[in-house]
This record gives sequence, structure tokens and C-alpha cells, in this order.
Amino acid sequence: MPASQLSQPLTELPQIGAQRGSRFASLGLRTIRDVLFFFPRDFEFPPPQVRIDELVDGQTASILGTISDAELVSRRPGRSVFGALVENESGAIRILFFNQPFRAEQLKRGTIVRISGSVKLNGLRFEMTHPKVQIEQDHPQASDDADDQPTAGSRIAPIYPLTEGVKQFELQRLTADVTRLYAKELDEVMPVTLRTDAMTCLMQAEVFDELDASELPSQLPTIDTALSMLHDPQTNSHVQLGRIRFVFQELLAMQLALAMRRRSLTTALRAPPLECSALIRQRIVRRFPFALTSDQERVIDAIAGDMRRQFPMNRLLQGDVGSGKTVVAAFAMLLAVANGYQATMMAPTEVLARQHFQTLSDLLQDSRVRVGLLCGSLTTAERRETLQRSADGELDLIVGTQALLFDVAFKRLGVCVIDEQHKFGVNQRISLRQGGIDPHYLVMSATPIPRSIAMTQFGDVDMSVLRDKPAGRGTVHTYLADEAWRARWWSFVRERLEEGRQAFVVAPRVGDKDESADDEDISSVKHTFESLSNGELAKYQVGLLHGRMHADEKHNVMSQFAEGEIDVLVTTTVIEVGIDVPNATVMTILGANRFGLAQLHQLRGRVSRGSHAGHVAVFIDGDASPKQDERLRTFESTHDGFELAEADFKLRGPGELLGQRQSGLPRLRIADLQNDVRVLEIAREVAQTLIDEDPEISDPSLALLRRQVLSRYGKRLELSDGA
Repeated sequence: MPASQLSQPLTELPQIGAQRGSRFASLGLRTIRDVLFFFPRDFEFPPPQVRIDELVDGQTASILGTISDAELVSRRPGRSVFGALVENESGAIRILFFNQPFRAEQLKRGTIVRISGSVKLNGLRFEMTHPKVQIEQDHPQASDDADDQPTAGSRIAPIYPLTEGVKQFELQRLTADVTRLYAKELDEVMPVTLRTDAMTCLMQAEVFDELDASELPSQLPTIDTALSMLHDPQTNSHVQLGRIRFVFQELLAMQLALAMRRRSLTTALRAPPLECSALIRQRIVRRFPFALTSDQERVIDAIAGDMRRQFPMNRLLQGDVGSGKTVVAAFAMLLAVANGYQATMMAPTEVLARQHFQTLSDLLQDSRVRVGLLCGSLTTAERRETLQRSADGELDLIVGTQALLFDVAFKRLGVCVIDEQHKFGVNQRISLRQGGIDPHYLVMSATPIPRSIAMTQFGDVDMSVLRDKPAGRGTVHTYLADEAWRARWWSFVRERLEEGRQAFVVAPRVGDKDESADDEDISSVKHTFESLSNGELAKYQVGLLHGRMHADEKHNVMSQFAEGEIDVLVTTTVIEVGIDVPNATVMTILGANRFGLAQLHQLRGRVSRGSHAGHVAVFIDGDASPKQDERLRTFESTHDGFELAEADFKLRGPGELLGQRQSGLPRLRIADLQNDVRVLEIAREVAQTLIDEDPEISDPSLALLRRQVLSRYGKRLELSDGA
């Protein structure tokens, strides 16, 4: 069918006028193509078909039979009862419908029906009240041909999203009719060889583990067959095969786009090749006052391999809290310096930028490497001097916040490290390009990313993972604390303080007046600070830290806490990323029900920095126990950040998590990132193989698939037609 016919308005179809067309349009159904690709959100599987003489009271069952008697009784105006007797060779069952007089015209004697519902024994006869009814045949005597008789198999009903004025049966009828009439006219974008290879991989990955392998076809179904399997399914196999065909196609198109994007970054951009000889590596590693973990060694090898190439490294480094990402970042930056280039490190907050600056300064205090700090709180003169020294090449490492993105010139920038939560888009990258040369990029995330998110939203970057933690880190114990715990907990905190340890107290908001009146019970740092300073912790030095404080104030408070001049720091989540005070081993989290799992895990990571055991108590606002919150129970029992990320993904779904990418991909139409991970992995492998064998996807048999990829992802991923 020509594309123009697939774009034919639904209102031109028989029995669909302007009013019905308007209702369908509210579901996004305006054309023939829209209906064909209006995928069911679920399927309703009828209960098993049973014999009437084997029914049990309360059982849910499906029965195929013929209506042998029917009667509509009116008891009073506006009230009616329709009853019918359904018979087959195993007996008879009565069905009842209250206040549905239209059933008398629908269910006449001689009609063959399939009924399903809950069975009730009334006296000596079984009944179904308001069962679901499918009419199998209106005139069973019309033909003696056995092929015309209804089968005993169950009917599966596709379930579609609804809107006001549109009923489920209308959509079921519309999609089935349109599919029957028009599906064969659609172009097939996946050639038979691709569908065969994909089916082999999917079967090996046990994607169809619920189906009998002997009944599976050797290839994924064609597009028209797959649509029929979804819109008019006859068996469970139809549902799975039809759905997986489109899930695979959707994910394959995405993974092809990401593979093309990865390849374009290696061919269209240029970066300085930075060699890592054995001597350079030894000189850098010798700077670290501890042995590297095996994970750090592996990631450093990968980074060294990336940075010796003539195109930009584009690597995302995931690491659980305390896994030593900063050490890896320092290696990448010092590798650039060793090759005569500059390096920059961007942090999400000034507090963290200053900490990175101090860490690098301490690491390099007796070396010739010059480290500079650039952040918003610098005076005009200090900022001007730092910018000039950067432009002249007098600074080797420049650490700062987003202020680095503006009015900064580097003499020879070799690598840019971007720390947690920093939004760093393509236009900003261009601002760091010099003479057509891009620096290498290393982006770090202390929030582990679920596998399926990593393969989609971050699928255009290379990825490394740090799981091992440096030796000597203490164990962290997490407690979900009821209100009855408070007195005992503060006593425990005082005991730790007497031992010379320090403590964090975290609250979800700053003050008492920054929320609506309905939120007056939310814990605030200001109220908590006053309460603890004059109450449970009155004999200790208590400090206050939150995001509304001036940068100099925050820096002073953090410095005092790091130096041990402050015993207890009452703070908001400003400390959740990167703050490193090994002597702080106790944390109290107030209003924990208002934090996400990843945020709670980041906060907990602040008390696992040293050799002493850490202790975290979780309280929630109100009278409820935190043990009643499934997320908090998961937080208590799971200390591995990657396991926690997957658990968070299952609890929250992809909605919030997908927001972490500045420029997201189009919404998936049928694939489910939570449940289709195995299909996603196969699609990624197949896509990479196709790109490796045919970088331009120039095979004529893949022309339609290539067009689909560019149409859906070309603009978002900056893929040219020649990509």
C-alpha cells in the first residue's frame, strides 16, 4: 500500500464518522498506520475451558455451548433480568444479566457462545452472573462443514488504553479489522536473514523460556503476521512471538542509532593522542599513597588505551560510593600532564570542587604539577588571574564548577573530567574545543545505573565500572528506627562522639517557612540544629550546613568539620556527593521517606570513608515506622549500590531514572526496560555486529531499517544521512 493510503484518515473508513473519529483521535488514532501500531497494553487470557459436570462452586471457568433457552423478565419499570441456559454434551449452566435488556437480541436460542466467569451453585444448578460472552456462531445449522464449526480453543483478548467515550470492544474490533485489511501492505524492514539470526540469539538467551521450543518458528514473524498475533491472538505463543518481534525491532533501531553515534565520535572528531608508557604509568601510580584495587587497575588500562587514540575518549565511569573514582580521574589528568597537556575537572558544587582541589594539591604538593581552582566565590582579581594562567599554560590542572564553561581558554587541553550530576551537553563541549581538536572526556557517576538504562540512555559512550572498594574501609550498619529509638539513638551518638568520632545529621529541608503550611511536620536543618544544640548534643560543637549559605560560609563549615573543630554537622543533602571526612562514622537521616534510594545510598556513603565501622539510623516524618516503607526496607538490607540501583528501578520504573540524561531518547512504544533486558542485550549485540560488518548500513536489504533508524533518532543523536 502506498504511504499515502496508510495515512488515510480513520474517518474515511465505513462506520467511523466524525464523532467516533474524534474519540479515537484522543488516543492518537487518526490514520490506518496509527491503528496498526496501536499496541495492546496487556492481554486477557480466558480461564481454562472445563466440562459443566466437573464444575466446582466458586471456580472461575470458561464454557463453550449453545443457548437452548432464553427469557427476558421485566420486574418493574427500568429493571429487568435476562436469563439463558447454555448447554453442551456435559450438561447445562444458567447465565443471568441484570438490567441489560439488549442481551435478549444478542443471545438468542441456537447461538453458540463462549462464556467465562465465576461459577456459583444455586440449588442443584450452576449459574454465572454477568459472565463475559463471546459469540462463536449465530446460526450453527448454516453449514455442515466441520471447518465452519467453532473450535474449543480459548480466545485471548488484547487490552488497549482507553479514553472517555471509547469502549474496549470497539478498539478490539477496529484493530482486528484494520490489521486484517491492511497489515499485508506494510513494508518489512527486517530481512529474513536478520529475523532468522535474531530468533536464534533470542532462543539461546531463553527469551521464550515459557514456550515449547519445538513449536517455535525458525525466524521472527513478518510484520503483518506479528501484527495479527497482537491484535487478534489465538494462542499464548502468538502473544509472545508478536510482541517480541516488535520489542526486538524497536530496541534494534535504538541500538543501531547508538552504535552509529559511537562510531561517528571516533571518525568525525579529533583529540590529542596521549601515550602511556610503562615509565609514565609507574610515575603516576607511585603518587598514590595506597595500592590500587584490581578494578582501578583495569579501568586505568582502559582509559590509557582510549587516550592514546587520535579521537576523543568518551567514557562513563560508574562506581559505588567509596570505590575510588577520584583516583582514576587523577590518573587520567596526570597522564595528560605527562604528555604536555592540561586537564580540567568539573564538579557539581563548589564544596566538592574545593575538596577535589585540596585532594589533588595534597597528592602533588612536592611535584612540578600546578593546580588551580576556578569557582563562583573567587574575587574578580582571583578569577582573572586563574583565567590568564590557564590561557598561558601556567596551570596544568584546573578544578572548578560550571564557571569553567564560560570565558575559559586553555593553552593545550588534553582531558576533561566531569564529576557527578553535572549537565554537560554538546554545545558546552564545543566551547572547550580548540582549533578543531576536542579533549578526551571522562564522566564519573557515583550513582550506579541499572543495566537497561546504561544500554539505552548511555549507550553512545564506553562504560567502566568500579565495584571493589579500597582495603581498610569499615563496615556500615543501617537501622530503620522507630520513634521509640530516639532517646537510645542519641545516647549511642554521644558515645561515639566521646570516642572521638564525628557525626552527620541530615534533614530534607532548610527551614520552617520554605514549605507550605501542610508540610510543617517536615524535618528541617534549622529546627534540628537548634534542637540538638540546646538538647541531646548541647555539650558538643554542632555545625550547620545547607545550600542557601554563601559559598564562603559553606567552605568554612566544611573545613572546620574536616579539621575536627565541629563534632556534629547538621546538613541537607548538600553533602551527599564526594564529601570525604573519614572520622565521621555516625549518620542520622530524618524524614528519610522524602529521599530516593540512590540519594539515601549516597548519604550513607559519607560514613564509610575510614577504617572505623559506620552507623546510619533512618527516621521518617510522622508516626509511621520506616519498616512500613518498602523502599526503606530495601535500603536497610542492600548495601551494594548496583543491586540497589536495580531494586530502585523495579520500585520506581524508568520514569524518574531516565531524567538523569540531559538529552533523552524518544519514548519506547512497546519495549519495557524493566522486563525486556535480555532482548535489549541481544539487540545491542546484533546492532554492533551489523555496524562492524557494514559501518554505513549500505546493504540494500537493510535500507528500510536504516531509514527507520535515521527518521527516529537522527536529529536527537546528531546522525547525518552519511553516518
